[in-house]
Amino acid sequence: MGALSTMIKHPDDIYPLLKLKIASRHVEKQIPSEPHWAFCYTMLQKVSRSFALVIQQLDTELRNAVCIFYLVLRALDTVEDDTSIATDVKVPILLAFHQHIYDPEWHFACGTNNYKVLMDEFHHVSTAFLELGNGYQEAIEDITKRMGAGMAKFILKEVETIDDYDEYCHYVAGLVGLGLSKLFHAAGKEDLASDSLSNSMGLFLQDLKYEENSEKAVQCLNDMVTNALIHMEDCLKYMAALRDPAIFKFCAIPQIMAIGTLALCYNNIEVFRGVVKMRRGLTAKVIDRTKSIDDVYGAFFDFASVIKSKVDKNDLHATKTLSRVEAVQKLCRDSGALSKRYAFHSF
Repeated sequence: MGALSTMIKHPDDIYPLLKLKIASRHVEKQIPSEPHWAFCYTMLQKVSRSFALVIQQLDTELRNAVCIFYLVLRALDTVEDDTSIATDVKVPILLAFHQHIYDPEWHFACGTNNYKVLMDEFHHVSTAFLELGNGYQEAIEDITKRMGAGMAKFILKEVETIDDYDEYCHYVAGLVGLGLSKLFHAAGKEDLASDSLSNSMGLFLQDLKYEENSEKAVQCLNDMVTNALIHMEDCLKYMAALRDPAIFKFCAIPQIMAIGTLALCYNNIEVFRGVVKMRRGLTAKVIDRTKSIDDVYGAFFDFASVIKSKVDKNDLHATKTLSRVEAVQKLCRDSGALSKRYAFHSF
């Protein structure tokens, strides 16, 4: 009944949902025949169905590079997250991971479920990596080395301050943005974006971490959302500079999903009671209707407006939140795009 009532409430979800379902089936039918590439794309669907869909925006060469980049970092993250691995074993693996990706014989048993399969059969990822062009390999190696070093640093050191948190987020999220920019440049499709803008693109996609047992949980949550909002203007500048339509859509869809999720989570106690995420129909609309920078300006404006409407003036960070939201709203207004876009904001 839940799905039915949602469709009755949002009947314009139906067509985008049907298109999304057809696209999902198309992705499943497009799995390459070579065993190593078949493993990589099948694994991508298992660990992130949404990313497996969004990546289809890219041409084959760049799509392959981004797929391998994603799986390599997922594998690196699996090592970091496995608490059963002793520190004296884990740290050297993280530091040397950028070398292991060149070795099609290397694998390491860790993780659970699909991530265990990824690690057990990592030779497929390495074999595919070795078929990429040198520019792609160098970009992936560089980011893997830097991220592994950052993860190792914070295995040995606790996150105790805001500066520590920002540094850790740079390693595990900001570097993803830098890596994608390097891959776009290696493909010859985009100028190399500045590290600052690329870092913001990655950080804006970073998952929020919640202090679930805090008496001031919602205020903590609102502070986390507010900190994420600082990257919105950089994200808009980055996307406005993109030339390739496929790369633009690949970048824009996750960014709209990110601000939509922040708007949904802001000042929402339900975050601490269960899973809070955008309904599937709204996700389908974002994928279907994000075609130009005007759409992005419109979506950012709409979701920023949602956040603004939820700000409690008694919240400790209300002034800072409003300042960041209103700055983005002004940027979107000044773009002249607000009369040309579809409204995404209905949850």
